[in-house]
Amino acid sequence: MFFGISDYGSFVAAIILFLAIPGPGNLALITSTSKGGVPGGLGATLGVIAGDQVLMWLAVAGVATVLSTYPAAFSAVQWLGAAYLAWLGWKMWTAQPGDAPVLNIRPSHYFQQALAITLLNPKAIVFYMAFFPLFVDPQHHLGLVSFAVMAATIAALTFVYGLGMTLLTHYLAERMRSNPRLVRWLEKTAGIFLIGFGVKLATSK
Repeated sequence: MFFGISDYGSFVAAIILFLAIPGPGNLALITSTSKGGVPGGLGATLGVIAGDQVLMWLAVAGVATVLSTYPAAFSAVQWLGAAYLAWLGWKMWTAQPGDAPVLNIRPSHYFQQALAITLLNPKAIVFYMAFFPLFVDPQHHLGLVSFAVMAATIAALTFVYGLGMTLLTHYLAERMRSNPRLVRWLEKTAGIFLIGFGVKLATSK
């Protein structure tokens, strides 16, 4: 038992597994690093962390119940997020050599980009509402303290994961810059994946 969290080791293992699953956040992190180097990747990592913290505490506050009660509000946010991801993907797919990067160069912009991508996925709120109770012991739960420890754990693991992905992506990117055709192909592939994530978000129930 750790601050009212049952099986803390399994909780950590589950978060690491979820972090490794490909998704818009991972794609934003990789793209940000390839465009802005280590500062861009760290900016995106902090953006993902900030977005996750907002969604986690909204889940704790019961916002998922409100979204379930008003399906129209949930659908509106869902479609907004889908359109945003698809727009980013289209911009990356249609970009020509020499065009300004879809993700801006300043780390603060990478932060904002990753934050927006994370927040525009309302299903994450429902996920946290379903996920947290799996590791809460009703007999030893410490209220907000337990949730705060969970949130801090997720933030710390996300930062370590993001830092590792940033350094790895930067290392590989430095070796690919000598092959512009490969870089262009990867950008188009990232664009296709973003469009796919947008379509999946819009059509999944």
